[in-house]
Amino acid sequence: MAVVIDTIPGAAGRPRHPEKAHRPDQPALRKPDWIRVKAPVSPGYVQTQKIVRANGLHTVCEEAGCPNIGECWDKKHATFMIMGDTCTRACAFCNVKTGLPGALDAAEPDHVAAATAKLGLAHVVVTSVDRDDLEDGGAAHFAAVIRAIRARCRKTTIEVLTPDFLRKDGAAEIVVAARPDIFNHNLETVPSKYLTVRPGARYFVSVRLLQRVKEIDPAMFTKSGIMVGLGEERNEVLQVMDDLRAAGVDFLTIGQYLQPSRKHHPVVRFVPPEEFQALATIAYAKGFSMVAASPLTRSSHHAGEDFARLKARRAAR
Repeated sequence: MAVVIDTIPGAAGRPRHPEKAHRPDQPALRKPDWIRVKAPVSPGYVQTQKIVRANGLHTVCEEAGCPNIGECWDKKHATFMIMGDTCTRACAFCNVKTGLPGALDAAEPDHVAAATAKLGLAHVVVTSVDRDDLEDGGAAHFAAVIRAIRARCRKTTIEVLTPDFLRKDGAAEIVVAARPDIFNHNLETVPSKYLTVRPGARYFVSVRLLQRVKEIDPAMFTKSGIMVGLGEERNEVLQVMDDLRAAGVDFLTIGQYLQPSRKHHPVVRFVPPEEFQALATIAYAKGFSMVAASPLTRSSHHAGEDFARLKARRAAR
């Protein structure tokens, strides 16, 4: 069920998205049966929540309202969101709050590493809010987190899901130099929807970022994802696949867009599971080494298992 205005807990009813608060309510389609998920109530979920809280960390699982949080946290899998909980962008699809972020926490890399060790993660995903206010977009902070995890959890593989680093020259080089195992940056949607869905970003800047990572380190795995159900046409999705393959991207994820509130972009259509299967077949035919496509697919859902398969497929070639 969508809410009319999402507010920040403990902030006297202040809207989570002040830039959206006065927009007219958007229609909210009833979710089909294939979108249903169980409420997060397991002991594993509670344990993961306690570890996250004890280290003063944010997770995209909570901030973005991920539907898979119950499943992932039950397995003690969490995606850490660094550099605060406030984003400098105001994307129409995203539930992360918008505003002026605070200063970076110099202790955050150690806290992320400690939580990774406590959870016993074999594979960790680290993402962030957009930090357009920082000179390097937060690239050096990403690198510090990677190094801290490496120092404490030597066997853990590291996946970063970065912002686009728009107008932040040299940012990609800083992150790649820290040697994450996989570099992920999501295109989110097709080019024709950027103005309404992702207005602060530029489609070809995102494609170029992924291409640049491969230029710096051709052996580094790259990954990107899009949502469907935002009103895109099928041929546009296929063109995104071609653009990503031209940039050398190894791994593609495709999932159903879910509307966080009535103030966010509406769901135009719920794409049935068989269409996701068809898109996966096409993506493999276009040359992707790994594809995850289903209504509940998200960038970090089953990320560890998928990365292990991705490595195995490259090794088998």
